[in-house]
Amino acid sequence: MLALAALAIRLESAGPVIYRQRRCGLHGREFDVLKLRTMVDGAEHKGAGLAINENDPRITRVGAFLRRTSLDELPNLVNVLHGEMSLIGPRPTLPVQVAQYSERERGRLAVKPGITGWAQVNGRASLPWAQRIELDLYYIEHRSPALDARIVWRTVAMVLGGSGLYKGHAGGWEGEL
Repeated sequence: MLALAALAIRLESAGPVIYRQRRCGLHGREFDVLKLRTMVDGAEHKGAGLAINENDPRITRVGAFLRRTSLDELPNLVNVLHGEMSLIGPRPTLPVQVAQYSERERGRLAVKPGITGWAQVNGRASLPWAQRIELDLYYIEHRSPALDARIVWRTVAMVLGGSGLYKGHAGGWEGEL
């Protein structure tokens, strides 16, 4: 599946197949999160920058499909194998966001970031940033195998449904921190 996605990305647009972005993980340690590229090469320097809106013209056709199905996150498994991420936990955050965290919000950094998490299965980017942080903190305070199983189950349902990918002009965080 990964090879087919890589081929489709390469055929549709110029640029690398894998997109690397600096994120913060456990205890705020920075690492490069790996994703399949879903936008035109250099998109973070064009248009809305790091914010991503629904129908963003920088998203390629292949990229729209990869995002809707969450297949763009498959390379995150390499981050899991490197010990930078886990399967379940808060999504890894941009350093610029972490720099704006309150002491309470820094609690998100107490666990490894995950490919999926409680905030992702309860609305993803359709939720205000503050609510996503509270859902992540809830997960950290109530972690259990049963909660992880619920997250996995709901993740499968969301991947099949493709909902909650975007939130307005700011992609769910700009100006809300």
